[in-house]
Amino acid sequence: AEIPCVCVRACVCVSTSAPGSVTPSSVPRPKDDFQEELVIRPLHSGDIYASFQFRTLWETDFMKGNKVSHYRLFPKSLGQVISKFSVRELHISFTQGYWRTMQWGQPFLPSPPGAELWVWFQDTVTDVDGMWKELTNVLSGIFCASLNFIDSTNTVQPSASFKPLGIGNVTDHRFLRYATLPREIVCTENLTPWKKLLPCGSKAGLAILLKSEKLFHSSFHSQAVHIRPVCQDQDCKTTSWELRQTLNVIFDLHTSGQGKREWSLFKMFSRTLTEACPLASSSKVYIDITDDPQGDQFELTPATPLLSQAVVMGDRRTFSVYDLTQQITFGTMRSLNLILSPPSPPAGHMLRPLLHAERYVAGYGLQTGEIHTLMYNNHPYRSFPVLLLDSVPWYLRLYIHTLTVTSKGKENTPSYIHYQPSKDRVRPHLLEMLVQLPPNSVTEVTVQFERALLKWTEYTPDPNHGFYVGSSVISSLVPSIVAMDTNSSQERPLFSNFFPCKEESSYFVRIYTEPLLVNLPTPDFSMPYNVICLTCTVVAVGYGSLYNLLTRSFQIEEPSPGLAKRIANIIRKMRGVPPL
Repeated sequence: AEIPCVCVRACVCVSTSAPGSVTPSSVPRPKDDFQEELVIRPLHSGDIYASFQFRTLWETDFMKGNKVSHYRLFPKSLGQVISKFSVRELHISFTQGYWRTMQWGQPFLPSPPGAELWVWFQDTVTDVDGMWKELTNVLSGIFCASLNFIDSTNTVQPSASFKPLGIGNVTDHRFLRYATLPREIVCTENLTPWKKLLPCGSKAGLAILLKSEKLFHSSFHSQAVHIRPVCQDQDCKTTSWELRQTLNVIFDLHTSGQGKREWSLFKMFSRTLTEACPLASSSKVYIDITDDPQGDQFELTPATPLLSQAVVMGDRRTFSVYDLTQQITFGTMRSLNLILSPPSPPAGHMLRPLLHAERYVAGYGLQTGEIHTLMYNNHPYRSFPVLLLDSVPWYLRLYIHTLTVTSKGKENTPSYIHYQPSKDRVRPHLLEMLVQLPPNSVTEVTVQFERALLKWTEYTPDPNHGFYVGSSVISSLVPSIVAMDTNSSQERPLFSNFFPCKEESSYFVRIYTEPLLVNLPTPDFSMPYNVICLTCTVVAVGYGSLYNLLTRSFQIEEPSPGLAKRIANIIRKMRGVPPL
């Protein structure tokens, strides 16, 4: 007999037959899984760092050309993109604001200001540039962004900086494309399609906190989507596709009108947690209490007995854990509003980031200039190499012979340099260098450039605002304070297992510098208006006078009589006599 079933959300069939009619072994194991996490860290600057992590795993294979028609948790729009464009890895981020490393420390997932997109294509793709152009247009529609402005003038092929983060041995940089739009503005129209990719949307789970009014009233906001193939076990016999959606935000409770240092979920998001996402196998909230493990400086309400330790960015951190899948977490009010009190800043001193970078433009005038990149190694006794990537637009013509690298006042010769010169209106400059940073030092990279004069149709609507140059990308394996976990199959929090770790003594770090704002020689765009006004005036006066002379008719008029004659005619009219 057929087994009656009831269809619930996301097409999950729940049997309603009598017990014993279906054995557990006959129920197929689900091939997809969804997890969600929220990490909250009080910063020494008085700000609050909140990081959302949503991960969807799907045991399927797009690479073999199999047509997938049924989607349960994985969004169909992205699945079709992977299949149609033969994508191996896709990483896209939208960021508003600049991450201040020296005040906030290292983020869980870094991203540059504006929009960033880098994609690894499969080695079966023949026309990578054509596929890249179509992909950017499709993603522009999915995320309601200006990614359609990505073209050959702002796209590069890094040779060493961006390696695949998932499984796969394809490292041929011909199948890699990287582009940034540093002027991209992130707003609600980008957040809405991002939330729709979640299995529960913004109706349940942690995503209910994602209220745009609060998220965009912050010091920093970044949302990203990462797609890659990953292993399910230690031997990598089974692979899955991982979709990871991340959202990082920095709340400044002082400038937002909160006044006190006391914070809560309701103060930050104007909402509280009421339930976990029904489709999530794991839903947790982590509160970083590393700076106060004994609870002497602040107190969490409601308290939780669950504690967890994780190695994050080379440092062992302690977290209070709230499991949203347990009803006891919400208490009798069926609502969770975490409160940190009393109002006191975190104790101790913030651990200085071992790697930090800055960037600025020097020089005067509108003909030449110089780009300075400063890389700081704050480790007291260990040196380590860093990989620097610079993508400079074609209208800044680099003098590569002026490239200098100095550390502690001495020349520091890079061990690897890859430079691809630009072509006007075709491609940008690409510069990659492998530089060894001495311990406790500042390494400065300088290069001179000349500003080009654009065509008048190539200027932006506000040319006097300036032209943006994307951030430099610095990648490195930084020495770790504690031993890193190299077992990728071990269950760990989502925020600590994104970058693969193959060495216990170091961890991978990628940081971005500030974008540059450069002024170019700008013509006086008011001159066309002045010329039009002057020309129209001359034409109106000259042509109008000539037209009047050619079309006006002339008539002879008798001279008007004198005053005496007019008076006499009036008198004669009164007498009935004809006028003179």
